Formats: sequence, structure tokens, C-alpha cells
Amino acid sequence: MKRSTIWILTVVMAIALLGLLAMQLMYLEKMVAMRNSQFSEIVMRSMYSVSTMLEQNETKYFLDQDLVEAEQMYSGINQNSFNFNDRPEAVIDTALKTEDPSIVRPANHNKLKDLNVKDINDSYQQKQEDIKQLYLHQKSLLNEVILTILNHSSDRPIQERADSATVANYLRSELEFNGLTLPFEFAIVNRTNGMVYKTEGYSPMSQQDVYSLVLFPNDPKSKQNTLNVTFPNKSDYIFSSVKFLVPSLAFTFLLLGVFLYTISLAFKQKKLSEIKNDFINNMTHEFKTPISSISIAAQMLNDDSVRKSPEMLKHVSGVINDETKRLRFQVEKVLQLSLFDRKNATMRLEEEDANANIYSVINTFKLKVEKYGGHINANLDAEDPIINVDRMHFTNVIFNLLDNAVKYRREDVPPELTVTTVNPDEDHIQITVQDNGIGMKREDLKKIFEKFYRVSTGNRHDVKGFGLGLAYVQKMIELFGGSIRAESEVNHGSKFIITLPLYK
Repeated sequence: MKRSTIWILTVVMAIALLGLLAMQLMYLEKMVAMRNSQFSEIVMRSMYSVSTMLEQNETKYFLDQDLVEAEQMYSGINQNSFNFNDRPEAVIDTALKTEDPSIVRPANHNKLKDLNVKDINDSYQQKQEDIKQLYLHQKSLLNEVILTILNHSSDRPIQERADSATVANYLRSELEFNGLTLPFEFAIVNRTNGMVYKTEGYSPMSQQDVYSLVLFPNDPKSKQNTLNVTFPNKSDYIFSSVKFLVPSLAFTFLLLGVFLYTISLAFKQKKLSEIKNDFINNMTHEFKTPISSISIAAQMLNDDSVRKSPEMLKHVSGVINDETKRLRFQVEKVLQLSLFDRKNATMRLEEEDANANIYSVINTFKLKVEKYGGHINANLDAEDPIINVDRMHFTNVIFNLLDNAVKYRREDVPPELTVTTVNPDEDHIQITVQDNGIGMKREDLKKIFEKFYRVSTGNRHDVKGFGLGLAYVQKMIELFGGSIRAESEVNHGSKFIITLPLYK
């Protein structure tokens, strides 16, 4: 798959997933806003009902007071008045049964029934007039009560007009009637935001968490008080109503993570494919040269003149031997790294003298450096050079670093290589391989120890290899219990610093 195709798929999928995520977040935000609005509506409706009931209690209080006074004032009239519902016969019987000595009883009761009906009608009219006067008086009393409420109700202390127990009971019943059973806290504050009284748990985090309503709104503004209500568990209540959206958001984020991981794998596979092709090309070139040399040497051995010349025969056999070693070395490098990746290789760790091993490699490599007009310097100053390593792999590590220094030399400057050993502390030895080659960029320093990675050398085509040398070096150093790092600057050479534990 082409890189451009991967990028197109990445962009399309990213837009789709981000759009889906944005829509879910938008829906979640609207749901929370709607639930907040519904919550506020329920609370304000309940508070308004509480305010109305408190006003009704206020009216009832003044009515009860004035009715008591009215009953005391007209108790005498009510005792002497006739019952409007009595029949005429009952009225006459009542009059006859009275014990008042001022009333003269006729000798014959039956004659009383012959009294003039006109007198009875006059009594009823008088009764109706009394009731009418009483109604007008009660109406005037009611008007006086209303005027008293309007003029003097605000003079009563708010603690009496709206005591905490009554407000709490009214609030609880109204909220439960509207389907809200959350615990709440409330307080009464005056016009200047002074606290009249509050419940024990009333401590709002912000003003947005407080629902406010003016109690007795007909009071003068200077005497008005406000009811403030808060709900400590409001956020949990709102979240519980929209928590069904959380799994969908979680699955969306999971899908986004899987998508990103898949895209990274696709790019990694693309990179590995390119590295594989580059590796095959490099391996072809690396193997082609020694194979060609061996093939030519073998053809020369078929020539009788070559076989008859001991010097020529020795030269040809030397070429075959050298190219065979070179070929075997490249094959072993690939196989060794593959084995160590699978952790199947075995190592023979032994007590070795680092200075002696490095000096031996330098002597072998000196001719190759001098071939290009350069020099190799050894400053092996470590007083305690004994380390626990595999001799063959340790030798290969130093050889790889020196070989890279020659490969990446500058054309216009003879190569200058320096190998030093020191003891930075009593438990370690530090080995430094420094050159004056082409150097590396900072971004290359982060990748040079990766398998198959090769630093770009511009237009130079004489640098061959598999990109396995430094990966092999790092792997061996780590297996020896040490560490390696690189320092480099373009056109100023590179420095590789190895730190290994001493043998104890």
C-alpha cells in the first residue's frame, strides 16, 4: 500500500471518528443543560409554593386574631338573638317555656296560638335585620384584617412568619410532590445579605449553586427577606441522569485509540517494508562482491599458468580465504542478531582484560586505517581493566565501532581514530571510540541503534552494510550489563562512549 493511500485513509477515519466524538459530546452537553433546566424549574416551582403557603399562614394568623376579638365583642348579641331556623311554633314554645317572671302566661295556652301572625312576622324581620348588620360588620372586620396585613405584617419578625421547621417541612413536601427527593440545605437572608438563620450544612460552593426566591414579596423592599436553597448532591443527580452516555463515549475513545494504534502499525509496517527492501539490496551488494571475487579466483585456478606459479597460486588462495571470511562475517552478523532477538544465543562470559583485547583489535585494524592515510591512537589508561564479557562478541563490538569510523570518514581529511579507557569510578570502566568523520545529525542520533537504520550519506555510494552493526553493538553491551551512548556533530566526527561494570 502506498504511503499516500495510508494518509488518505487516516484523514478520512480521523474526521469520521472526531465527528462522532464531537456529536456525542455535544449531545451530552445538551442533556446536562436540559437536566439542569428541569432541576431548576422543579426547585423554583416548589419554592414558589412554599412562599404561597407562608403567605396563607400569615393571613390566617391575622384572621384568627380579629375573629377572636369579634367573638368577644358580639358574644352578648349572639346569646340573645333568635335562631333564624326555628319555626314559628318553636318560637312560641320557647317563649312559653321561659322562666322570665315579667312575661304573663295566659290561663289557656291554646289561646296563644291565636296570636296575631303579624307579631311573628315582625320578629322574623327583626331577626333578618340583626343578621344583616352582623354580616356588614364581619365584612368591615375582614377589610380591616386585610389592611392590617398590608400595613403591619412586615413588622413581625421573619423568624415568626417563616420559622425554620415550617420552611423545611414545606420544602421537603413540595420537592417530593414534584419528584425530587434530594437532601437540601437552606437559609434566610435579609436585604443586605445578612444571614437571618441557616441550616447546619448550608455552605454553597458558588452562587450558581444557590436557588433564591423573595419571601412575602408585598413587604416593603427594605424589609424583604430571601429564601436560598442549595443541593449538595446536585452534580451526582445530574450525572446519574446522563450516565448512560458514558459507555458510548468510552467505546468511542477505545475505537479512536485502536484506530491510532492501527495507523501507527500500518506506518511501521510500511517502514519495515522499506527497510526490508533496503536490507535485501544491501545484502545483495555485500554478498555480491565476495562471491564475485571467489568466482574469479576459482576461474583463475583453472588456468594452468596460475597453478604453475606458486606466487600467483598463493595470491589467489589468499583472495579466496579473505573473501570467504568476509562473507562468513556478514552472514554471522545477521544470524547472531537474529538469535539474540529470539534470546536463543548462548554467551561464554569470562574474565577478560579490556585493555589487552582492545589493543589486539587496534593492531589488526591499524593497516586498514593507514591504507587511507590515517592513524589510530590508543590511550588505554584504565588502571582496573578486568571485565566479565564474551571475548568474541566484545572483540566484534570494538571492531564494529572502528569499522564505522573508517566507513564514514571524510574524503578530504585522513581518518584519525582515538580509543581510550578510563575508570570513572571504582566499579566501572569507560571505553571511548572517537573519530573525525562526517558526523551525524541530532535526529540520526536517536535512531542509530535501531535495526536496519542507516544514516544518510548524501551522494556517497561506497558505504555498504545492513544497518545491523550498531544494533548488534548495543545488544551486546546491554547483555554485558553496560550502556552505550553517542555524541556527534556534522563534519566534526562522532564519539561512542561505552560503560561496563568491572569484574568483581
